[in-house]
Amino acid sequence: MLALKATKSQRANKPSRASLQNFTERLPYEIQNKILSYLDAGTLLCISQVSKIFYQLANDVALWRNIFKRLLNKKPMRMVGEMLEKTTLEAQDQPSGYWKLRYFKTLDAWNRRKWKTHIGVISRHTGLPSRTVQMLRNITWELTVMDKSKNEATYDLSWLQFFESSAVLCWDGSLWPDFHQISTVQLHGVRRVALNCPGLKAPGWRSLMDVVDMESLTKTMQDCGRDQLVELKLLKHDVVMGLWKERHSVAFVMFTLHFCRLLERSTQGSSLCPYVEPVVKAPFDDIDPDYGLHGYQLNIVLHSTECEIMSASFSQLFCRRDQICDGHVRLTAVNDTCFSQHTPLSGNVTLPWRCEALRGEVKDRCIMTLTLLDEFNKPFWCVSTPVVMKHLEMPCSLFYSAEHFLMHYRDSEGQVLMKFVRMEQQKQFFLINLAVYVTTCKVNKYFRKQY
Repeated sequence: MLALKATKSQRANKPSRASLQNFTERLPYEIQNKILSYLDAGTLLCISQVSKIFYQLANDVALWRNIFKRLLNKKPMRMVGEMLEKTTLEAQDQPSGYWKLRYFKTLDAWNRRKWKTHIGVISRHTGLPSRTVQMLRNITWELTVMDKSKNEATYDLSWLQFFESSAVLCWDGSLWPDFHQISTVQLHGVRRVALNCPGLKAPGWRSLMDVVDMESLTKTMQDCGRDQLVELKLLKHDVVMGLWKERHSVAFVMFTLHFCRLLERSTQGSSLCPYVEPVVKAPFDDIDPDYGLHGYQLNIVLHSTECEIMSASFSQLFCRRDQICDGHVRLTAVNDTCFSQHTPLSGNVTLPWRCEALRGEVKDRCIMTLTLLDEFNKPFWCVSTPVVMKHLEMPCSLFYSAEHFLMHYRDSEGQVLMKFVRMEQQKQFFLINLAVYVTTCKVNKYFRKQY
């Protein structure tokens, strides 16, 4: 009996759940606002997701105006703050959400200024911004897959690997729609706002980079090799889809992206429209057109999804006008008769893949990243794509009594032809011939000339 009375008294003294829920409502609004004024932007975003009451409290106009003022008082932000009128800062009749939006837009403007400073430093070796990798680490990429029923699913990046002038992005998992039910695949670059909340998925700006229309590409996609578990399909020159051989369902999607304009494409487009490259004026060239092309530089990298296989640069490439034939301008970088130009490969030509706990590799495949610079050291033709190494029955060079292999890439802008030999004693591949063919249409459009 005494125990029962004690239990009842404890229940009476214990505060009810309803009273705990209404505790914040009983506090005066001024006190609630004062408590939240000590929090930063990231914490406010976390609180706003708790309930409707906290959402209203965390989106107070005066609260975000003070946060915005504190942001402008920081030393790195003073340059941005000078562009804003003081009357705007003191205005009291701004609509709800105005200062919150202004805070993130100002933070975005400051990041843009900082990034442009880093982009301005150009590497002489590749003709690309030398700090590209450093800036790309502040960006993530998302894949949006839509099926034929208009259902969308967004996938976070599984892993990425940076190389000298390209990046390999991969999405894997087991929640893909059926391969034949996929309608489109969209790639977005997402730039997150830097917040002091590690557990919060910070807001960001989405930039549409590529749209893969599966219905139109199903008939034209190419086989890109296979192993015991998966078969690779080349949807576009920079998009590879891995399919499980037994079920013919999606295992992973991989993008191979060249660094040229990658930072702009990942950040300066909108969620519905991709980044539009500015119109570049034709460079002034006072050389006689009969002289042809001259002073070109080629940087070519062969790599897998994990490591680099070969990296080489060739300068002062040229092609005389009388050598232009079949609608292509030929630039020879490596000749099989010049042994000093022959370049060894650091490993076997394979394309490893990984999907959750499974791993494999497709033989005689790798990724080629090509950067061709014109005589003004500007990117003229850039491509990053998987390529296939084929065995040649007949030797292509009389100087080597060994197995000969060929890599051949072609698109609407040009071709790349590479020939290799495999030396049995060294158990190593050697590049013995490399030629780049650029279409005359691309040259004429770029230089406003007629070759």
